[in-house]
This record gives sequence, C-alpha cells and structure tokens, in this order.
Amino acid sequence: MNDLEKTYRVNLNVIGNDGRPAVKNLHTMLTEWLDYRRATVTRRLQYRLDKVLARLHILEGLLVAYLNIDEVINIIRYEEEPKAELIRRFGLSSDQAEAILELKLRHLAKLEEMKIRGEQDELSAEREELQSILGSQERLKELIKEELLADAETYGDDRRSPIVEREEARAFSEADLVSNDPVTVVLSEKGWVRAAKGHDIDPEGLSYKAGDRFALAARGRNNQNAVFLDSTGRAYSLMAHSLPSARGQGEPLTGHINPPSGATFAGLLVANPDEKYLLATDAGYGFVASAADLISKNRNGKSVVTIPKGARLLAPVRIPGQQATLYLAAVSNEGRMLVFPLEQLPELARGKGNKIISIPSARVQSREEFVVALAVFAEADQLEIRAGKRKLGLRFEDLEHYRGERGRRGHKLPRGLQRVDAIEVITAAGPEGADGGDDDSE
Repeated sequence: MNDLEKTYRVNLNVIGNDGRPAVKNLHTMLTEWLDYRRATVTRRLQYRLDKVLARLHILEGLLVAYLNIDEVINIIRYEEEPKAELIRRFGLSSDQAEAILELKLRHLAKLEEMKIRGEQDELSAEREELQSILGSQERLKELIKEELLADAETYGDDRRSPIVEREEARAFSEADLVSNDPVTVVLSEKGWVRAAKGHDIDPEGLSYKAGDRFALAARGRNNQNAVFLDSTGRAYSLMAHSLPSARGQGEPLTGHINPPSGATFAGLLVANPDEKYLLATDAGYGFVASAADLISKNRNGKSVVTIPKGARLLAPVRIPGQQATLYLAAVSNEGRMLVFPLEQLPELARGKGNKIISIPSARVQSREEFVVALAVFAEADQLEIRAGKRKLGLRFEDLEHYRGERGRRGHKLPRGLQRVDAIEVITAAGPEGADGGDDDSE
C-alpha cells in the first residue's frame, strides 16, 4: 500500500483557540480540540458547582426558617421591613432572606426538616464529586474520555474513509510500460531473429539471407517474453519489444545471448509467466513447465530440459487453460500412438521428466525410433492426423483403442497413416498446430 492509498488529503484552514485563522495539521487540530474540550467541561462543572453551592446556601436559610417557623411568620406578618429583620434576627444572608420571603406562606408552613436535610445531603455529595474532579487533572481527563466514548456509542456511525487492505505496491517493470500490441517473433535456421507487428504475417514468405530460411515462429504480445530453447535444453528469454523489426532481415540471436558452441534452436514461445507448456524430447520423456520457469535474464540462459543421449528436443506445446481434463497424444515415427490424461505428467521447473511413450533407449540413440508429434487436447476437441497428403480425423470416442497408461508402447495407426508428419487439434475456436510445435508456432 502506497501513501496515496493510506492517506486522505484535506485542507484544515481553521480559527484556532487563539482566535486566529491558520492551516493546521491533524495532530495540532486534535490537540487544540482536546484543550477546548477540557476548558468546556471545566466551565460546565464549575457552573454546576456554583449552582450546587448556591442551593446549599439557600437550604441552610430554609432550615433556619423551619426551625423558627412561628417567629418567621410573625416577622413576615407584622414587620415593615421583614427582610432586614430576618437578616438581623437569624444572621441570614440577603439571598437566604429573599428566598424565604419569596416562598408562599402555605409553602413556608409545609417546610419539613427531613426534606431539607435530604436535599442537602444529595447536593453535598454532588459538591464533593465536582470539587474532586475539578481538583484533579487525571479525573477530569477520565471524565472527558468516558463522555467521548458514550457520544461515539450514541451518535457514531460506520467509518466513512474505509481502510482497504490491498497487495503490496510494487515498482513498474519494463513490461508494464510497454504496449500489448500483437507481435510475431520469427527465427531463421541460422539464428537470425526479428519481430513483426500483428499476427497475420506469413513467416515463411519473409525475405531471408542467402542460404538461410525460416525455422520457427511464435505469436504473442509486445510486452511478453520471447523464450528460445536450444538443442542442449537451455532456455533464453528476451522481451519481444526489444527484438529488431521484421522490416529488415533481423539480427543474429547470438548478439543477445550466449548459447553453447554448436547449439541450434529447437523451440520458441511468447507467453505470459503464468502460462504452462509441455516440454519433451523425442526419446519419449517430458514434463509440464510454467513459462515463468523458462525466463532468465542471464545471457547464458538456464538449463531446463535434460536431453537423453541421442535424443532431440521437441518444440514446446502450449497447454490450454480453463479445461477440466486434458489429454496428451504422442506419436512415434513407427506410427505408434498413445493417449493418456495429461495430469499423469509432473509439473517441474527443470529436469528430464517422466516417460510419455515407451521407446527403447538403444533405438533412440541409433535414431531408429523416436517421437515425431505431440498434442494436448480436451474431450470436446478433434485430432487430425496428417501423413503426407492423407488426413485422419479422430473424435475422443475414436481414441479408445489408443488410450492407455503413461509410458506404454501405444498402438499402431492404420496403414497409410503411420508416417505421421503432424497432429492438428481442432477445437470449436479453430485448429491448433501440434506438429511437434506449440499452438503459436508456424
């Protein structure tokens, strides 16, 4: 939470206790208000104390009148100046004598000593309490506190400047400041890279240097990372917006990264960090990885996939999100296909992964048998097997013969379709390539 989220800006331009206008901060405002409140409560208590003392004084005079009621009545009846005579005869004050004279005669006759003394006791107790509070700053402070809490209970309402807990503020990254325009990243066989605006370009139709040609392409956004996977299983990442424009023939990728000598590039993807991909080798091993685990700012990249002896890295396959159950189809060059739930594969940050389809390691090393295509799909999707000019569409119910546990050999496809070139996943939204590349690859 930053300062703008945890503070409310107000202009407190007020007249202070000194009678002068000034701009005050919150601490000064509260301090002066408490001083004002203390003065107000003190004046209120002192006013009440004065009233109590005055009444006690009057009650003392009334008690004298009660004890001498007959004489008081005679004075009132027969004296020309009864007030002066009452003061002289009983030592009363002017106020006490005036209070006696203001009483009607019937009230004077009804004066009762118990009532007078009862009121005196109550007022004497109140006087002691008031004098105790006024004589102690601590007791005065406690009274003010109790009154404020009572007022809050009676008149208070819900907080009008709510405090909202949010995730911790973080600095903008480079990607946050870049537009999210669509972009297509293109890599040639000799490692020249470039980025074209939009997704409607034909990567193979671009011009290439003499002796060079198209190798890989991936669609994404300008503010995403482009991840390159080399033949040794290392991953390198560059921001898509930092790549040279496709108006030219690009730049050597080795000018931005340092791959091992002799390494070639086998995979390319442009993705958000939270997207997931299937990483696998044609030896039949693989695992699910988050795109975030493939991103590295190091020019030397990071080791991600362990390549078995004699095997080659397959292009990454994007895993569609928001699907209840996904399945993986793997096809070897001998036309064997195995289908099983994708959840049987582990999610790792790096490693060799688990066996997808069983291929003897000796046959992989001699390049006699290896995986040629992988596809991730849902039950509602349809697989299209491509072998040369022939195609075979298979719905989920047609795959029962090929379904089995992870790591099995799989079953042969029909004759004429065993030399598989690619698998295409056809969804309601349209086809997704699965010829050993991800759905963004061309």
